[in-house]
Amino acid sequence: MSDGASSRPRAGEAGEEAELRDLLRRVCETPAPTFEEDARAALVREALRAAGLAPERDAAGNVLAWLPGGRGPTVALVAHLDTVFGPEVDVRVVEENARRWKAPGIGDNSASVAQLLHLAAQVVRGAVADRPTILLGFTVGEEGLGDLRGARRLVADVGAELDAFLAIDGHMGSVVDAGVGSRRLRATFSGPGGHSWGDYPSPSAVHALGDAVHALTRIPVPGAPRSSLNVGQVGGGSAVNAIAASSWLTLDLRSLDRATLDVMRADAEKRLRSVARRHRVELLIEPVGDRPAGRSDDGWLAGVAAAALGAHGLESRLAASSTDANAAMAAGIPAVCLGVYEGGDAHRLDEWLDPTSLTVGASVLRDLLARLADGPNG
Repeated sequence: MSDGASSRPRAGEAGEEAELRDLLRRVCETPAPTFEEDARAALVREALRAAGLAPERDAAGNVLAWLPGGRGPTVALVAHLDTVFGPEVDVRVVEENARRWKAPGIGDNSASVAQLLHLAAQVVRGAVADRPTILLGFTVGEEGLGDLRGARRLVADVGAELDAFLAIDGHMGSVVDAGVGSRRLRATFSGPGGHSWGDYPSPSAVHALGDAVHALTRIPVPGAPRSSLNVGQVGGGSAVNAIAASSWLTLDLRSLDRATLDVMRADAEKRLRSVARRHRVELLIEPVGDRPAGRSDDGWLAGVAAAALGAHGLESRLAASSTDANAAMAAGIPAVCLGVYEGGDAHRLDEWLDPTSLTVGASVLRDLLARLADGPNG
């Protein structure tokens, strides 16, 4: 058989690939900015009902559905609905070639949502015989200032029933077993303002802002445990010839260690207050995000994920990241995050995905479920 013929999918695979591509396009082209996930949530509920399930929407806005049957442990499979892009962004899918589709959010996390919808339909059709008891969760508020509100609510409501939590997110081969925690602050400076000539040297909120950014970048950031600091947004002032009456910044502190985060936050707040006193302006510090750090898997889930990937000729790589799994890790529920597609440039307008990787991701997911059904001692 020629190379060209051998690369063509078999009839069943071709049908699955077509179904996955259709689902991916429908999900991706339904905008879902953080805090505005309703349209995509409605699409997901409709797809689950069409598959024969009875989805519900909880108080946070998550879409939840229990799959029929299963044995062994109870596992939550969770994919977040939201993307980092605002409602003004064009999210139509562009097919550059057979192995490269582009659209904002096509991978993160449209592909994972599509994979779970496909899995739901397969289970109902009887195509996934060996599996644990599964709760499908499509969560809100995973990105940005959403602060994992959907995953937190899911864990609070049903965490006691779960033996394991799998966030489905990211590129194939990645197994996130460590949650990167974060502390996010918004600092607002305010003063009397005035005319840049007539009221000079009245205190300037923008001058304080600049000094504050400089001070924050002097915070010691340890390399072990790995940590980071970023002033991500700044704003303020009203005119080139007006002394600024207000300014603001947002600060993102991250670490693999909770205690390190607490130390960095305390240092940041101390420096911000010092700057405010020096510039004779008022300061308001508001927490706008608090994600837990740590890990909860003893190696079972990561090992099962590695075995499922290896069975399809794929290498696994352990990683640390901030995902919905953080919420379960904080609650002590064994949790990891697994990628089910190949692509790149997440959180960019030109994010891309290889659509031919979707069937491989679906096969890895089915293999993983069969292994999970045996439990940690199987």
